[in-house]
Amino acid sequence: MNEEIEFILDTAKEAMNKAIAHLEKELVSIRAGRATPAMLSTVMVDYYGAQTPLGQVANVNTPDARTLSIQPWEKSMLQEIEKAIQLANLGFNPMNNGDIIMINVPPLTEERRINLAKQAKAEAEDAKIGVRNARKEANNDIKKVDISDDMKKIAEDNVQTLTDSYVKKIEEKLSVKEEEIMKI
Repeated sequence: MNEEIEFILDTAKEAMNKAIAHLEKELVSIRAGRATPAMLSTVMVDYYGAQTPLGQVANVNTPDARTLSIQPWEKSMLQEIEKAIQLANLGFNPMNNGDIIMINVPPLTEERRINLAKQAKAEAEDAKIGVRNARKEANNDIKKVDISDDMKKIAEDNVQTLTDSYVKKIEEKLSVKEEEIMKI
């Protein structure tokens, strides 16, 4: 296979990997009953006038499956962190004991589980769209390369095989996440 085609395939693969990486990041932020530090990954704290991710001003741990503990590097940040968690509108009620902030993660209702599963499906669909867009770009680029029609057909088949494998990966990740969400 010629160098241009290999470059096109590598570019498509890179774009598909980015779609998968984005999906993984989004799925981590969808909570599935168990407490994880990633639940607070979107929380931004006002740290001396600058909006800073919570993980950069405090240590976030999970002492058990239903509890998050946040220990700020500086005690003076306790109120700011508490306020930031409430402003993030994640449905958590932080409790400040003067040293650390504790959050009890409530169990999910059946309705909430179904909504989270729908949200995970929507994220997976977005990832599939990203993969299909990479396929479309690759196929358009292949058409522009000066090679025989047979070589173009082989290259397009390779792109389709790549696409199918990435769509399968997305389906597997979605299936694992849905199972995690629906498990009580």
